[in-house]
Amino acid sequence: MLSSFERAAVLVEALPYIQEYAGKIVVIKYGGNAMTDEQLKQAVMRDIVLLSLVGVKPVLVHGGGPEISRMLKRVGKTSEFVDGLRVTDAETAEIVQMVLAGKVNKSLVALIQSIGGRAMGLAGMDGGLMRARALDARLGFVGDVTDVDARPIHDLLERGYIPVVSTVGFDAEQNVYNINADTAAARIAAALGAETMICMTDVPGLLQNRDDPDTLISRVTLAEVDRLVDSGCISGGMIPKVECCTDAVRRGVKKAMILDGRVPHAILMEMLTDAGVGTMFVKEAQ
Repeated sequence: MLSSFERAAVLVEALPYIQEYAGKIVVIKYGGNAMTDEQLKQAVMRDIVLLSLVGVKPVLVHGGGPEISRMLKRVGKTSEFVDGLRVTDAETAEIVQMVLAGKVNKSLVALIQSIGGRAMGLAGMDGGLMRARALDARLGFVGDVTDVDARPIHDLLERGYIPVVSTVGFDAEQNVYNINADTAAARIAAALGAETMICMTDVPGLLQNRDDPDTLISRVTLAEVDRLVDSGCISGGMIPKVECCTDAVRRGVKKAMILDGRVPHAILMEMLTDAGVGTMFVKEAQ
């Protein structure tokens, strides 16, 4: 157990980081194991509430793939995936909307409020937040984001709420689209002019050797990404996570991070300590 002196030292260490982020927007993409493990979920929500209370403006963007799969199984539908994306017919799109904008979104709002935060849920159709079109005819109602109107999120932030955004979009014909949460988070972060985007996933970050967590790459520039892809360092399921981060930075987000959502309080360790965790993406070397 930490002594009183050690606790005070931790707070002093966090002070310059709190000052750096105060009043700035941080978009957190939330999913993976951190979303299905109740203890990890509590830790993530506490991190977000703490950030809000010290003056940071967190925006939580969430998926909910496991919950969607469970609901589809309950109604007798089989999940089919193409290139890692769920094939979404009209009936599946309705279920996605029900699960993401309903059950998952509202449970996260309730959890944040139960631990002292103020939260408000949004889906892509609320206030015209996120418009989309079909990404690929093979995928049905899987959406490619065409436009983000960040005003509903800004309005909530100005009133002291933590916006909790489910990644359901819509088009002019009122079709509902299932949007990849990584993609949505990057576009929302850019539209908000966010200081930072955090992508929570199930790996420590970028590794020089995928089998050795001690080879973590803590910082990478956009110019270095192609080299890492060519070397095989970035491959498979990590590619869309990296694309999400690089897209956010190219669109003006100052920095983007991949963090291991399996580590309790990874958000606070990355943002408010000297050590940091995960991999940070920046536009160019400093």
